[in-house]
Amino acid sequence: MEKQYEGDVVGRSATVFTAAFDQATGKGTYVAMESFEGTLLGQTGTFNFAHSATTLGEDRGNEFFVIVPGSGTGALAGVTGTGGIAVDEDGTHRIWFDYELTGR
Repeated sequence: MEKQYEGDVVGRSATVFTAAFDQATGKGTYVAMESFEGTLLGQTGTFNFAHSATTLGEDRGNEFFVIVPGSGTGALAGVTGTGGIAVDEDGTHRIWFDYELTGR
């Protein structure tokens, strides 16, 4: 899957996504690895991040989100941190990063 980003994060990511999910109950867990290319608050480069969550039908829990250490390139070399995903009622996904740029 490919995603497009707008806002403080501008670019695209290629995503490998897998899930164990029951459509009838809305319960399940997903795991994803993304390779991002673009700008993060004006800094251009690439990095990878991983995330997962479990849903029990109406809420998300057991969330995990990490920027892969050592994966940054360009002005994003040395990026580390975490982040998260919020899902709006209309299904829009909003991703944020809590990050630091070190070692540049």
